[in-house]
Amino acid sequence: MNAREHRRAARAELAAAGVPSPDVDAALLLAHVAGTSVGGLVTVDELTGEQADTYRAMIDRRRAREPLQHIIGHVQFGMVDLEVGPGVFIPRMETEALLSWALEAIADVAEPVVVDLCSGSGALALSIADARRNAVVHAVEIADEPLRWLQRNLSRMPDQVADRVEVHQGDVRDPAVLAGIRADVVVANPPYIPETAELPVEVIDHDPPLALFGGADGMSVIGPMIATVAQLLEAGGKVAIEHDDSTGQAVIEVLTADGRFGSIVQNHDLAGRPRFVTATRTTTSRRI
Repeated sequence: MNAREHRRAARAELAAAGVPSPDVDAALLLAHVAGTSVGGLVTVDELTGEQADTYRAMIDRRRAREPLQHIIGHVQFGMVDLEVGPGVFIPRMETEALLSWALEAIADVAEPVVVDLCSGSGALALSIADARRNAVVHAVEIADEPLRWLQRNLSRMPDQVADRVEVHQGDVRDPAVLAGIRADVVVANPPYIPETAELPVEVIDHDPPLALFGGADGMSVIGPMIATVAQLLEAGGKVAIEHDDSTGQAVIEVLTADGRFGSIVQNHDLAGRPRFVTATRTTTSRRI
């Protein structure tokens, strides 16, 4: 078979296995094997025997619903290429809306300090540091395996980026996790999926549960985390918290109830779904 026939057969197999985007995945895996882009596949006529065997093995893995990103070994987030694999949450394209908000929020800050809570692979922290190379970024993660992926991705960044990122292991629900640090912006993509939610095989079997689930209502991390956010932010500082489709109002309510935040806004992703809530730290004392 030539390359086009390999791709056509792979697409049919992936579709039969229930893979949500069989054509895209067949093309991306073929491009990875051929060492080109998807657009460059038009110039690929034949695969070597070794390439055909590798492609066959990758298609078998994808048929078994192993995430495409695990098979390829990396994912693009913003302008940063991140290595991912078992033990770390795979960054989603939808979170790039939060990244765009964060970069806009620090656009007029001369030397911004940014904190990324529940950093995982470092997607937000490293993307912000890469885009704003005069920023100091603190990345906080609780679990050992994601921390190893975060450190691995940090080691692949240019020195002028890596030197301005500090990694911390700790629980974001503890306001003392970054004692003494004051930030201009806090971003967070915490565990927020309600435990009863139905999830695709790629998610439930491969993303770490600690990075997915936020208790019965999706708020078991977000709720306690608000005190940490308030502790970290300077007056006038801003926060963005990603959340489940069903919990945007709950996030607004816990920020409001805290009493130290104003300008609380629900933000949507490019598909129009409620994706993250933003707020500004005020000088108001916490309500008693």
